[in-house]
Amino acid sequence: MSPPAKKAKKTFPGSSDKAHPDVFNINAMPEQPKELKPGQFSEEKVRQYFEKGYLIVPEFFKKEELDACRKDIEKLVEDLAQWLYKAGKIKGLYEEHGFLQRLAYLEKDFPGSNILLFKTQGHMRKSFQALWSNERLLNVVEQLIGPEIMGHPVWNLRTKTPQNEATTVPWHQDSAYLDNESYSVLQPAAWIPLLDANENNGCMEVVSGGHLTGKIARHTCCWGNTWYVELSEKDIEDSLEVTVAKDKVLCEVPYGGMLLINNLIPHRSLNNLSNDIRWSLDLRWQRPDKPVGFYGLKQGIMMRSKKNPIKEIDWNSFNSVDRHTKADEELKGKEDEDEFDTTIVGPWMKKWEMTHTNRHTARLTDETLASWHKA
Repeated sequence: MSPPAKKAKKTFPGSSDKAHPDVFNINAMPEQPKELKPGQFSEEKVRQYFEKGYLIVPEFFKKEELDACRKDIEKLVEDLAQWLYKAGKIKGLYEEHGFLQRLAYLEKDFPGSNILLFKTQGHMRKSFQALWSNERLLNVVEQLIGPEIMGHPVWNLRTKTPQNEATTVPWHQDSAYLDNESYSVLQPAAWIPLLDANENNGCMEVVSGGHLTGKIARHTCCWGNTWYVELSEKDIEDSLEVTVAKDKVLCEVPYGGMLLINNLIPHRSLNNLSNDIRWSLDLRWQRPDKPVGFYGLKQGIMMRSKKNPIKEIDWNSFNSVDRHTKADEELKGKEDEDEFDTTIVGPWMKKWEMTHTNRHTARLTDETLASWHKA
């Protein structure tokens, strides 16, 4: 009697056995300039970025550059408060509370206020544009990917209200949220806190060296009551040849600094145990000869080119497409959309095994569910 046939291993669209170590390790480091431009780092620091997968830069931005972002965020919160108040969703405007606390009061009155702010940031404010295309910052990006620089279609303003599951992000690799093509393309990212970020208010942690295999590890969806994918510590260690307890690094960053990472290093953001909101921006770049969009929902934006110098960045075209709105249109049902809907769906949910469902996954259409996991 022949032995029973082995069950075929189930695979998912995000899974890949291919490895691209030389895209992410020291072999990918461009030739460094002999004379440094403003903002650029020593070769030693650039080497650390490629060897460890991250670089903490304690001082970089001018106070006025980040203060301008804080002022624009205050305007965003004001607009949100007025919108909620006029619709009868909140009892007051909470104008007496400032940058560090007002959104938290809106959140208490109307749970999901922070999600609404996250979803309505499709149009990039001028202070964010200025920061993303900051000449000194692009000089640094040039050290990582060369002189041809495109802004990635995915950027985020993080609204980390205190002790809120929706703003506590589990271990993951950024490519787990992006097109599969990103597995073989280096995409530097800058995490820029808009106040002193520390362990108490939920700074970032990375697993040093977790990018060196050049692999994407197994993720699952969705974590807790959120829309986040999750990378277990077991899968980190099984796939990425690191030990989380030994290799994890707490990344505390003061106001004016930033954390540079790549799209394959495992990282997470801790719970905010303070009384204040931990605001931050994350911004990404890529090479235009290897553009990786966002599932066809949005394309990148050219910022710098040695071959074809850019006189003016085309922010109007970039801002004309809201990736959150397009994802909602494609993945949620066709019933009338509640403008105060606080669920988030995204194409990354189709990439990984669905091990936990919640109110966010429940908003996916039957058609989407039927098309899942056809790898």
